[in-house]
Amino acid sequence: MAGGVKKPVNVFRLKNLGEPEGVFNWRLWFAVLSFGLLGAARGVDEGLISGAFNSKDFQKTIHYDTYTTVERANIKANVSSMVQIGSVGGALFAFILCDRIGRIWATRQLCVLWIIGISIFLGSNGNLGAIYAGRFIAGLGIGQTPVVGPIYIAEIAPASVRGLCTCIFTGFVYLGIVLAYFANYGCQLHLGDTSHSRWQVPTSLHIMFAGLIFGLMFLQYESPRFLVKQGRTAQAVEVMSRLRNLPPDHPYVTTEINTIHIQHQEECEATLGAGWLGIVKEMFLDTRNRYRLYLACGAQVMSQWSGAGSITIYAPDLFRLLGVTGTNEGLLVTAVFGIVKLVAALACALFLVDVIGRKRALLTGITLQAIAMIYIAGFLTGVPEMGMEEGYNLDKKELGPSRGAIFMIYLSGFGWALGWNSMQYLLTAELFPLRIRAASTSLAMVLHFANQYGNARAVPNMLLPTNHGGITPKGTFWCFAAVTLLGGFWVWISVPETAGRSLESMDRLFDLPWYRIGRYGNADAEQQDAAADAALALKQEEAGIGETAHFERRGVV
Repeated sequence: MAGGVKKPVNVFRLKNLGEPEGVFNWRLWFAVLSFGLLGAARGVDEGLISGAFNSKDFQKTIHYDTYTTVERANIKANVSSMVQIGSVGGALFAFILCDRIGRIWATRQLCVLWIIGISIFLGSNGNLGAIYAGRFIAGLGIGQTPVVGPIYIAEIAPASVRGLCTCIFTGFVYLGIVLAYFANYGCQLHLGDTSHSRWQVPTSLHIMFAGLIFGLMFLQYESPRFLVKQGRTAQAVEVMSRLRNLPPDHPYVTTEINTIHIQHQEECEATLGAGWLGIVKEMFLDTRNRYRLYLACGAQVMSQWSGAGSITIYAPDLFRLLGVTGTNEGLLVTAVFGIVKLVAALACALFLVDVIGRKRALLTGITLQAIAMIYIAGFLTGVPEMGMEEGYNLDKKELGPSRGAIFMIYLSGFGWALGWNSMQYLLTAELFPLRIRAASTSLAMVLHFANQYGNARAVPNMLLPTNHGGITPKGTFWCFAAVTLLGGFWVWISVPETAGRSLESMDRLFDLPWYRIGRYGNADAEQQDAAADAALALKQEEAGIGETAHFERRGVV
């Protein structure tokens, strides 16, 4: 449908236009893939650090054997989680950079921080202080990736495929994990465990990805929504025209730009002259935005303490805990675990989030994750010696349940990729209005990394026996199971369906009382949409004007 659109168009409902020929073109997918690569930052680190830390050469370099059991747990937790604590700072100032220098320049500077931090880590020569500092600085860059990447992708993606496009970011998280797992396995197999190359070569994946993304940023265009916010409307029209592969005066392009422009105008008029304080007030005093923050922040808490993220980081240790013996075997089953999560993320992106909706996909993933956590917790309760007694050997009747527990680790990864890990980025990126989008996303990501840090930092100590301050492996997995079940109930009660809506039409989801939004918000919004469509059609029919003329009379075009 390359020509004009005869059907009256509601500026809040771009899906009424259909998708003109040319919208899904190589420029759009190239931009999505370029910013989706930012997801690999977290994935590479989560997949690499445990395998690298467990190498004999790395442990020898930091004199790991000279420490007590509790000290070793603390060192491992600190090294593994230092990127997360740095990411808290990165996510905190990401919104300032996004709104001041734009999405493109924000990406370039985070790549520089990422490379500097990893370079310090590689050159630490066993100095724990340098290791911590390098990973913290890398975290300052990595922490900005889930703010910048999903925001940019959500802002350029057509509403009908926004879920798919944003989940590509999640897909690259898992691609990074898979590459990291196999890099660890390949280096262990072919480089041995007695040289620095064993852990330095896999770690160089960080620099490869950061360098690639940095280069790609010189081939991309700034977000049209950011350009509108900066008052550069003509440039926004030009960029949108290129991304949609349509003429600048095509009704689809003009409607999209006008929708952004109108919403931004209304936001500015509502907070005229308020500056940054106005943004804060808009975030916390506006009822709709406060509920959005509740959803975004609640998703971070529930997802991170469900335990699946720490399973990714400590996968080799947890597989060994459940009966996988041998370093090579542990790294291999861990690498397969990464593939399972990648396949799940791709399935979610391609077939679920824009087909069955965000909420159903999320609840499906949480259900699978809960089943897995309950089984593993039950197995460890039945065989409490696992992970508690050094060198414990399973007897024949325990081998089957042990293999079942190993399978459940895979199932939990599948459920995590299908549910929480996709939705925590997607919901955060698409919920907020333009004026507060970067600030709100940053706040949510600060909470994301703070909880990820807390979970990653706590797990090695949680797995310890009670006489060493831990809650044992069985207690750890019962805790994860309880949080997962609580998260499923919270989603059912609180989270509305956002699939298929333009970013500018999200407000209608939040008109009901807070306790009804999760279950009835979408139906109510659909009724409002239908009423608005009918009113606009009647108004345009009476006026006898076309869509472009309608905007011209409003002084927008």
